[in-house]
Amino acid sequence: MNVNRAIDQISEIHEHLARAELYRGYRSAPVAISGIVGILAALFQSHLAGESAQDFVRYWLLVGPLAAMTSMGEIAYHYLRNPNASARKKTRTVIWQFFPCLLAGFAVTVIFYRMGDSTISLLPGTWALLFALGIFSSRPYLPRMIGFVAMAYLVGGSVLLTMAMEGTSLSPWGMGIVFGGGQLLSAIILYWNLER
Repeated sequence: MNVNRAIDQISEIHEHLARAELYRGYRSAPVAISGIVGILAALFQSHLAGESAQDFVRYWLLVGPLAAMTSMGEIAYHYLRNPNASARKKTRTVIWQFFPCLLAGFAVTVIFYRMGDSTISLLPGTWALLFALGIFSSRPYLPRMIGFVAMAYLVGGSVLLTMAMEGTSLSPWGMGIVFGGGQLLSAIILYWNLER
C-alpha cells in the first residue's frame, strides 16, 4: 500500500469524524432573531430605559435573557423531544462549555453594579469579552468559521472597553452593533455551514 494514499485516507476519516462531532442544535433563524432583538433593543433604549448607568444595566439585563431565550428555545425544545441519548449528551456538553462565561458575566455584573457608575461603564466590553471566551470554548463542537464570530466579539469588547475610557461605552449602539451584529454573523455562519 502506498504511504501517501494511506495518509490521505486517514485524513478523510479524520474529516468525517470531525463533521460528525459538529453540534447541529444551534439553528440560524433563532440566532438571527436574537441578533435582531439586540439591534431593536439598541434602537429603543432611549425610549424604554432611563438615562442612568444603573438603568442601562437593568435594561440590558432584560434584553440579554430575552435574546438568549430566543436562540436557546429551539435547542431546549429539540433536547426535550429527542430520545437519542448521544444527541442529548452532545447538547449538554456544548451548553456546559458555554455556561462558565455566562456565570462569570453574571458575577461581574453584580459586582460592577454595586461598585457604581465608574465601573458600570466597563460592563459592555467585559460582557463582549466573556461572550467571546464562551464561543471559543464551544468552538470544537461548532463550525470552524465560528472562530471569526469569537474574534468579532473580542475586538468589539476591546473597542467597548476603550470607549469606557472616553465615557461613551453605554451608548446603545455599542451593545447593538457588537451583540446584535455578532449574533447575525453567527446566524450566517450556521446557515452556511450546517443548513444550506
